[in-house]
Amino acid sequence: MLNNRQRLIVKTAVLTLVAAGVTAGAAGLAVLFGGWYNIGATAQHFPPVYRVLEAGMKYSVRNHAEDVKVPPLGGEQQLRLGAQVYRDKCAQCHGGPGFAQSTIGMSMQPIPGPLVDATQRWKTRELYWVTKNGIKMSGMPAWEYHLREDEIWAVVAFVTVLPTMTAQDYRAWTAQNAPQGAAP
Repeated sequence: MLNNRQRLIVKTAVLTLVAAGVTAGAAGLAVLFGGWYNIGATAQHFPPVYRVLEAGMKYSVRNHAEDVKVPPLGGEQQLRLGAQVYRDKCAQCHGGPGFAQSTIGMSMQPIPGPLVDATQRWKTRELYWVTKNGIKMSGMPAWEYHLREDEIWAVVAFVTVLPTMTAQDYRAWTAQNAPQGAAP
């Protein structure tokens, strides 16, 4: 049983927490409705905002990609198709072995990450889900409406071999009429 002094301490603690929550909520609403947070693509997010958005994206992708069934990947014909799709649809924003993204990619906020190390951060099914569905408010489009299913899987397969490619390998695989003898 709590005595009067202990009840007063608990009551004060609870009221302090409630007041702090109401104050934080009011401040958040003031920032939101006041339009004070700069959402322009020329300004980075504040580090805490970026961390929250990044964590939310990772958890969401992991959750939504959980049931994706990964087909066999890595055949030469599939990788060749993936190389062409990557060159035409991905490289301008994500860059590739031996080169950075174009000025379009560099001007986006958040800046699109390089995909040369994507397999260290994402599982294959997650890469597929992101490629197919895109990421809201990031500039990453949903390729589901622009690429065939085999093209989506082909580019995912190609991204999984990017870490093993040199700049010369990449150029050979993504050349307009890539020679049949080049290999990743």
